[in-house]
Amino acid sequence: MRILLTGSDGQLGSEFRTLKRSTAEVISTGSRELDLTDEQETRRYVRDTKPSVIINTAAFSDMDAAERNWDACFALNAMAPVVLAEEAHRIDALLIHYSTDQVFAGTKTEPYVETDQPAPLNVFGASKLAGEEGIASSFARAIILRLGWTYSARSENFLRTILRLAQHSDELHVAADQIGTPTSARSVAQATERLVRMYADSRKTQFPTGIYHLAAGGATTWHGFASAILSMAPGSRKPILRPSETSENPSFARRPRYCVLSCNKFLANFGFQLAPWEQQLKEVMEEVRGLSAA
Repeated sequence: MRILLTGSDGQLGSEFRTLKRSTAEVISTGSRELDLTDEQETRRYVRDTKPSVIINTAAFSDMDAAERNWDACFALNAMAPVVLAEEAHRIDALLIHYSTDQVFAGTKTEPYVETDQPAPLNVFGASKLAGEEGIASSFARAIILRLGWTYSARSENFLRTILRLAQHSDELHVAADQIGTPTSARSVAQATERLVRMYADSRKTQFPTGIYHLAAGGATTWHGFASAILSMAPGSRKPILRPSETSENPSFARRPRYCVLSCNKFLANFGFQLAPWEQQLKEVMEEVRGLSAA
C-alpha cells in the first residue's frame, strides 16, 4: 500500500504524517515538493509515484484571505482536487479529500445531512463545493469528508489563538451566536488511517465512496469552545471571557450561524464515529501541556 499525502506541512497533513504505521509507504509532499496549482507537475508526480491511495489535505483555509484572493483559493481548493481525482481514476487509486461545513448557509436548526442543499456564504465554502462537484464529475473512486471546526495543538488555529491571547489579555470577547462542532485534526487523521486500512482489506469495487460528514459528537459555540479551552489551559492566569455577537467583530467572510454536521451516514457505512468534542479537547490539551513543559 503506497499513500501519496499532499499538504503534509498543513494542520491535518502534519497530524497524519506523525501517526505510527507499520505497513503503508507514505510519500509526504508539502508545497515545496509539489505545487498542486501546477496541473502538469501534479499529473506527472501522481503518474511517477503510482500511489494506491491519494490523501489530499492541502487547502487554502484562511476564510478571510480567500475573500481577497479568490483565484488562489479556487486554484487550490477547486481545480487541484479535480486534477488529483482524474489521475486517481487513471491509475485506479482511491482519493480521500476533505471539504467543509462552510458549504452550507447555516439556516437549519438541526444537524446538516449529506443530502441537504449546499449554499455557501463565503469564497472558501464556494471553492470547496466546486472541488466536491469536480471530483464527482471525474468518475474517480473517492471519499469526500466534510469536516467541522478543525484545530490542533500545534498549527495556527482557534485553540492556539485563544491560548496566545489569554497570555496578554485581561478580557476576551468571543462569538456566542455561531454553533458548530470543534473537531481535532488528530481524530480526523486517525479516522482517515482507519479508512485506508479498511480499504486495503476490502474488495475495492465494493468499498463505499461518496460524500460523508465527519465531525466530533455534540456541538457548542465559539464562546463555549473558548471557555472549555481556558478551563483546561496550563497556568493560573485566566482572562475574563465575554460572549459577543458576530456582528460586533466584522470580518471579510460571512460565516454560517449553524453548521453542525450529522455523521450518521459515516457511522452506518464504516461502523465507527468520532468521540465527543469535549473528550477530543481534553486529549489535545494534554498534548499542549506536554509541549509547554518541553
